[in-house]
Amino acid sequence: MSHRCFASLGVLVVVIAVVSLAAVPVAGQVSSAAAKTKVAVAARAWTPPRTPDGQPDLQGVWANNTATPLERPKALAGKAFLTDQELAALKQRASKLFSGDGDAAFGDSVFEAALADAQKFSSRDVQTGDYNQFWLVDREWDHRTSLVVDPPDGRIPPLTPDAQKRRATAAAARGRPAEGPEDRSLSERCITFGAPRLGAGYNSYYQIVQAPGYVVMLMETIHDARVIPLDGRPHLSQNTRLWHGDSRGHWEGNTLVVDTTNYSATGGFMGSTENLHVVERFTRVSPGTINYEVTADDPATWTKPWTAMIPLRQSEDQLYEYACHEGNVALMSILAGARAEEKAADQAAKK
Repeated sequence: MSHRCFASLGVLVVVIAVVSLAAVPVAGQVSSAAAKTKVAVAARAWTPPRTPDGQPDLQGVWANNTATPLERPKALAGKAFLTDQELAALKQRASKLFSGDGDAAFGDSVFEAALADAQKFSSRDVQTGDYNQFWLVDREWDHRTSLVVDPPDGRIPPLTPDAQKRRATAAAARGRPAEGPEDRSLSERCITFGAPRLGAGYNSYYQIVQAPGYVVMLMETIHDARVIPLDGRPHLSQNTRLWHGDSRGHWEGNTLVVDTTNYSATGGFMGSTENLHVVERFTRVSPGTINYEVTADDPATWTKPWTAMIPLRQSEDQLYEYACHEGNVALMSILAGARAEEKAADQAAKK
């Protein structure tokens, strides 16, 4: 079980594991296809427990601590799975690169640093320094080289020309000092990390609660709760836009399917527009695992839809307060720092 870390601003969960393919022999080391087939058959044969009203029971705390990157690295093009031997070698590399006395790595940077055969990892956030060993706990990982399962190449489809322009504009804005709170991201303003949230290793725990006619998805980050009706009601009017979108759920066998539309134009899941359509599928495939599939479709952002699958692992941990609220002291400090940078630049220009 992962260790959880406590800090003055809430419980910070960062999960580290490292993988690399450099100097790993491949020839003659193919994982057993029969063993993988056996696991798949066992998952299909397993019957999930039921709630009192007869629905598959998804309740509990579930963690997304996977080390598998969202997209397949270009260096692994055409290779969907690691062999058992490669995976064992990656674990050995992990223990050396992240020994508990260096920077913490978030999201895909864990996989990327190891794949590059880095001798030392430094946080991307060079202005705030490292996040020491108190931020480091174990990552979950498997043989896959990408969370993206469709397209088969494990890569998110190309951005449309309009999306490329939006992304460039957003990147330029991030490089300028903030004039006001609206110039900072929704997560920095402690409003929301958005939904769905695919990132692993930073407070990436979820609690699922079920009741007749509803399911609630509580995210640890900024204590966002999505209350999803299951009674077949239609989506809200297109005039109503929400940061998390408008979700409606139904059951397909043992799978909970959640259909979400009506996103806000300012929500911006991975730079998408308000026309984003997301379909999530939650299937409990074993006592300790939910296969969580996310399909994103926004013709104004990507040239075609794409799907990722994240294995959520059941955790005995509890969700704790994520002490982040709109207008807190951190945002005031960010804006004060921006004003200080501007003042220093003006003084330097006058010399």
